[in-house]
Amino acid sequence: MTIDSFDYIIVGAGTAGCVLANRLSADPKTSVLLLEAGGKDNYHWIHIPVGYLFTLGNPRTDWCFKTEVEAGLNGRAIDYARGKVLGGCSSINGMIYMRGQSRDYDQWRQMGNVGWSWDDVLPYFRKTEDHYAGVDEMHGAGGEWRVEEQRLSWEILAAFREAAAEAGIPNTNDFNRGDNEGCGYFQVNQRRGRRWSAATAFLKPAMQRPNLKILTHAQASRIIIEDGRATSLEFRHEGQPSSAHARAAVILSSGSVNSPQLLELSGIGQGGLLQQHAIEVRHELPGVGENLQDHLQVRLVYKVANTRTLNLRANNLLGKTAMGLEYALFRTGPLAMSPSQLGAFAKSDPSKETANIQYHIQPLSTDKLGEDLHPFEAFTASVCNLRPESRGSIHISSPDPMQQPSIRPNYLSAEADRKVAADAIRLTRRICATDALAPYSPEEFRPGPEVGDGDEGLARAAGDLATTIFHPVSTCRMGDDNLAVVDDRLRVHGIAGLRVVDASIMPIITSGNTNSPVVMIAEKAAEMIIQDDR
Repeated sequence: MTIDSFDYIIVGAGTAGCVLANRLSADPKTSVLLLEAGGKDNYHWIHIPVGYLFTLGNPRTDWCFKTEVEAGLNGRAIDYARGKVLGGCSSINGMIYMRGQSRDYDQWRQMGNVGWSWDDVLPYFRKTEDHYAGVDEMHGAGGEWRVEEQRLSWEILAAFREAAAEAGIPNTNDFNRGDNEGCGYFQVNQRRGRRWSAATAFLKPAMQRPNLKILTHAQASRIIIEDGRATSLEFRHEGQPSSAHARAAVILSSGSVNSPQLLELSGIGQGGLLQQHAIEVRHELPGVGENLQDHLQVRLVYKVANTRTLNLRANNLLGKTAMGLEYALFRTGPLAMSPSQLGAFAKSDPSKETANIQYHIQPLSTDKLGEDLHPFEAFTASVCNLRPESRGSIHISSPDPMQQPSIRPNYLSAEADRKVAADAIRLTRRICATDALAPYSPEEFRPGPEVGDGDEGLARAAGDLATTIFHPVSTCRMGDDNLAVVDDRLRVHGIAGLRVVDASIMPIITSGNTNSPVVMIAEKAAEMIIQDDR
């Protein structure tokens, strides 16, 4: 069934798709079809910040992907959460507002991507932003993307911040001014204690426009290419085969896992791989699915005394009841928590040009996110390498669009990444041995004091403990070399009328959480699309 013709078909109503749908449909003469494989964002746990515990790993809101077995993780496969709902990952993520470093974007420009330096992209960050402190040279107000301070505090987090300063990591009140080195509290995408997703911010204000059609439970299966141009999209809507025609462009905004998957299902990618799955090669593009980069976090746990954390409070009925009442009455307390409240950016060794590791500090601990908290007071100091050298891939495992692609991040395959992981654990130990934390008697629980200070032992411990921080990027990277997938206006090389707009286009991963950079990418892309298609 062909449902209609549209100027633009956007595949994926995640962060980028919501921004694009808003901006492209702002012109009433432009018709837009937005497809989302997941459902509506009417699950109450999406909007309560602590609800990430109930959305991750939940097939209602998460694709529930897994990686292949990883040698760098000592033979483990790990969960690889991706949003499967209106708002995509912004509906299930940690809500941290983070841009990265000016160096990141200047490097994109130095790689030949015109218009993507820090000075080029800062106006798009500011345009979308509604910052609680108002307008200054770095922040905007009045945009859709609400940024607020968090609505709770913990004694142990304040002590860790003092300890970080004692260890040489200075205090900061704002990670988003181009140089994020320092320790401070994360600002978050919330409004008065509620999650502020891309669906809430950008899509809902546009939903009633007659020129915007939104279909949920619509799984894309193939882009139709005629005479070197993307002309239509085949998909299944609520189980029924359908298609739609695109007059101007098909735009993939399905993220770093699903965008390369759809390109390959459509015959765009590595010819040999496509032929293995009996897919006709429509356009040889060897970079599709390659260059996967991700932030791997090592979750270090310390038992503490003489203070309260969330562990014991959340492990009894009275504590849970009190937390629920506090949130219901005031929109504060643990239910208003993002997964991480305190952050730090530091250099794993003094030779680094800028901060190359990031901490997410949490007043709780667990063996695995979503499982019961430990039966003792503790905090977690999760630390990740911001600029990994390891490169992986995401490729189809079947011509069936409902089959998960093969996800191979190749974590810790680069020796430099193993060294950064070891250095990060040693730095954490120095922080926890400071006078500022001494009153709380921190005792290393994971990886444990039995793991010495040698590089090899620490790197192996990192492989045992580490998991993704859910920042996959670069599988359809931007550039002009033979492994690039899109040009610097996000047009797929060699195919007219086809663009990719999501985290997969990043040539190099940003130094921090990746959700707000995707908002920027989509804002800038919308402007370019409108300019190019006039």
